[in-house]
Amino acid sequence: MKILHFADAHIDMANYGRHDPETGLPLRVLDFLKSLDTIVDTAINENVDLVLFAGDTYKDRSPAPTYQREWGKRIYRLSEAQIPTLLLVGNHDLSPATGRAHALQEFSTLQVPYIHVLDKPQFLSSEELDLPVQVIALPWVSKSGMMAYSQMSGEESEKVYDKLEDLLTEFVEQSFEKVDESLPVILTAHASVQGAKYGAERMVMLGNDLVLSGSLVRNEKLDYVALGHIHKPQNLNENAHPPVIYPGSIERVDFGEAKDKKYFIIAEVNKGETKVDWRELTEIRPFLDVFAKPPSELGLTEFLISKLPAKEKLKDAILRLIIEYPREWDTLIDEPALQNYTADAFEFHLVKRPQVKARIRLAEDQTVSSLAPLELLNLYWRSADKEIKDTEIETLQKMAREVVNNEEGEL
Repeated sequence: MKILHFADAHIDMANYGRHDPETGLPLRVLDFLKSLDTIVDTAINENVDLVLFAGDTYKDRSPAPTYQREWGKRIYRLSEAQIPTLLLVGNHDLSPATGRAHALQEFSTLQVPYIHVLDKPQFLSSEELDLPVQVIALPWVSKSGMMAYSQMSGEESEKVYDKLEDLLTEFVEQSFEKVDESLPVILTAHASVQGAKYGAERMVMLGNDLVLSGSLVRNEKLDYVALGHIHKPQNLNENAHPPVIYPGSIERVDFGEAKDKKYFIIAEVNKGETKVDWRELTEIRPFLDVFAKPPSELGLTEFLISKLPAKEKLKDAILRLIIEYPREWDTLIDEPALQNYTADAFEFHLVKRPQVKARIRLAEDQTVSSLAPLELLNLYWRSADKEIKDTEIETLQKMAREVVNNEEGEL
């Protein structure tokens, strides 16, 4: 079995840049569609047996019809090529309101040939797929849907993911009882897994997300595990069987993924042995994230420009420059000069973080009048400028003591 596995398409990400005058689509959306075209072309040209999409077609649970059209065009090409394609419903595809249609519903409603929408936990036998493989599917289940199904009260809401994990684990175990042991078994899930490395695109905490156990996905009865939901590409069972793969998102979603390469997977799945080929998506728009903390107000703008990449590296990139500086230097930053230097960038974001020196705060039982001048001066050295070293403070305090003693002697 030769399968293609990808996930987290998010094709409606239009948060940077302009619109294409020819198509009317945001240029960033075209970036995502370019990656999707590469994936679909590979599936057709290499005549794969099965395409597995592990969830999150869009970022919006109610995508605009234009984006649905563009996704539909690509998926219909797989249908025309008679390639069985499994579309797993992810959290960005599913409305939190019980009973509302999800973003992939039309493929089920119209019964598009060779396209299977997986919107509930299910076991797909080789007869159902008409392929020598079996699939256990675990789509995203909303918290509200789970509470309604389990008839849980609001007070029990913090336990809903524990309950859901127990039910999904039980479902997988029951599915193993149905498998034909002579054929390979694939598990596909849109969820977090214990031990996965999360990218910076989001923060995930236990109790706020469904987290599957590592033992569930590393079960030796499985021959490939196709995951979605986490944007950082990784194999959670390196050098062992089965491969447990997050391919990651198909394009950089934000600056949290600035350094991540993007992939989809071609896997040769056999019973007891699977070969994984990471296919890098090479035409990915670069994200450049620069942090600068100027040491002095002299030559401030020149210093900032020196921290930026060369102009040829800026071309068509999305650039963010974060500057941390004392607030009184604000008027010294020549923003037009920075805009001119970055003119060839796809988009330039200047993030200014002016810092205000902390005021001296006395203990509740102290007043200014209760402290001697040298004591107040010592507080000033230690709070007005955090970069003054202790040895320097001692020297300054000694000099101040001599001045004060001389003044008192003259009086």
